[in-house]
Amino acid sequence: MTAMSLGRVNMLREINDKLILTDCDGVLLDWEYHFYKWLKETEGYERLGPEYNIGKAIGVAQKTGAKFVNLFNRSEYMKTLSPMRDAIHYVRKLHEEHGYIFHVITSQTNCRLAQEYRKENLRNVFGEVFDGFTILNTGEDKAEALKRWEGTECFWVEDKAANIKMGNDVGLRGILIDHTWNKTCTYECERARKWKDVYNIITGE
Repeated sequence: MTAMSLGRVNMLREINDKLILTDCDGVLLDWEYHFYKWLKETEGYERLGPEYNIGKAIGVAQKTGAKFVNLFNRSEYMKTLSPMRDAIHYVRKLHEEHGYIFHVITSQTNCRLAQEYRKENLRNVFGEVFDGFTILNTGEDKAEALKRWEGTECFWVEDKAANIKMGNDVGLRGILIDHTWNKTCTYECERARKWKDVYNIITGE
């Protein structure tokens, strides 16, 4: 690494020393609960198993499952998703007691109105703890978005192991939130059952 690139990395680390990058669905907000409730009410489908793939989870083609996700992620439900267990307490604690701010990276939708619903939902639930939002299209890869923080060693909280690896590969410190469908993944990384564990990893308490 050249002296110039090393200087840039050190500057970025200092700027982002109190920044936590985080996914939204299944990490901050309980997307699964609300999605499957909506799906039963509107389409009559019930979840058959814990699979991450929506099509497999409800017994339809992957394309059909993706269509339902796209419809839900564009809906007004994006205003009212509830938080994950203990997320409010520890997100606010990290912000108020330790000075951390959060930047959300989420593959939600390219619908601008629904993106605003998501921002409104997050601010209403967690307060003014966010420095910004990177909202990608439904299912869009996060690799390019994560490169913005390359080499900064920011914490990166996610529930998909592939996305944790993307972050770790560019010099972030990934923390994987446990779910039934990711417990058998073999990628070695920091894991957290809930936000209390995330808090302990970040603060060392």
